[in-house]
Amino acid sequence: MMFPPSSQSPHIVKKREILGWAMYDFANSAFATTILAVIFNHYFATVVAGGERGVEFFGFRLHGASLFTFSISLSMLISAILAPFLGAVADASASKKRFLLIFCYMGVLFTGLLYFVGEGNYWRGAIFFILANIGFAGGNVYYNAFLPEISTDKNIGRISGLGWALGYIGGGALLALNLIMLKYPNLLGLGEGFFSVQDCFLSVSLWWFVFSLPTFFLLRERAQKIPLPAETGYLKEGYQRLRRTFGRIRTFRELTKFLVAYLIYNEGIETVIVMASIFGADVLKMETGEIILFFLMVQGIAFFGSLLFGFLADALGNKRTIIISLAIWSLIVIWAFRLGIIWHPKTEYWILGILTGIVLGGSQAASRSLQGVFTPDANSAEFFAFYGVSGKFASIFGPLIYGILIALTGSVQSGILSVLVFFVVGGILLWTVNEKKGMEEKQSPVL
Repeated sequence: MMFPPSSQSPHIVKKREILGWAMYDFANSAFATTILAVIFNHYFATVVAGGERGVEFFGFRLHGASLFTFSISLSMLISAILAPFLGAVADASASKKRFLLIFCYMGVLFTGLLYFVGEGNYWRGAIFFILANIGFAGGNVYYNAFLPEISTDKNIGRISGLGWALGYIGGGALLALNLIMLKYPNLLGLGEGFFSVQDCFLSVSLWWFVFSLPTFFLLRERAQKIPLPAETGYLKEGYQRLRRTFGRIRTFRELTKFLVAYLIYNEGIETVIVMASIFGADVLKMETGEIILFFLMVQGIAFFGSLLFGFLADALGNKRTIIISLAIWSLIVIWAFRLGIIWHPKTEYWILGILTGIVLGGSQAASRSLQGVFTPDANSAEFFAFYGVSGKFASIFGPLIYGILIALTGSVQSGILSVLVFFVVGGILLWTVNEKKGMEEKQSPVL
């Protein structure tokens, strides 16, 4: 089976290539779940960095959760600085796939090194995590940049949703394996306590490495290198392209408005993802096994939510679909702040997990689709780098603000309403984006 190419690509896209592209989501989502969302973040905040007891940080006593959020913010700041320039180089040199491989295996290596992080090793853990997260975030820039090449404006929502859906299967499958490793090793014929938490981190590294292989075997680099004078070089060309893009970005007004809106509302999404397990452990005193089961439920529902919102994006438009998701996100945050208003707080937390699963992948898949229909094919890595920068800044300021509030109040629940501001303001700005006009502006690529 073959799919029609995007409007500017002369190539036919085969089904196996789309599957190969989506398999990268299957592979690296293990990092998103086990490291970012469920096990390592909780382990680092409560064991490595001391939890409420915290650690000494430049003369201050810092809550363990705050140190973790600050580590995320620093890693995303570094990624945000590097991404646009390297994206421009990748476009000029037709090397998106090569950059994807480099960042992928950087993430694989330093995720594996988290195996050597134990109680009190918070500096070692922070450094290894920062480098692993740079690999994870950097790889996603080039992975996302392939989306316009393997889709059309009519099916980009479904293909983007397929990637997110496989991601939730992959992340959920390894998370289930981690649960068995920690709580039920007898199902594998092994004794109780055979596996440590660090073994889970090593399993993420192996999973990411193995299941990313189909991407590198099946996905094609369609872009052509730009012939350059010998004295120029692709680094210099990347810098010049980046300058031209900054100079002309105002001509892509709808894309620019979308990126600003995405920066703001994604602050809320990224903060919820990172803090949910810490919230459950700190506020509701949930054990590790219970937290893993909670996220497995979220992952399973998110699989169907991604597919549903992918079809909604193609049927209703990406902008409307995102706005619907932001309304649900706002409800989740308000309810979390008033947890226990109807039933037992833990019961309500599981209900919030269901709602989160419905919109989690859907809001992000529709956002990636909207970016794709606004992006000129000739500048896909460069423009998706700006999209990635918006996402990275979301991972800087959202967790940073939440971490500061935790440090000031000593309470994980106290800052939850700050997340609501991101959803409301981002949704208002997104409402001003003209989707049709943005697709028209796409026809004026920055060369």
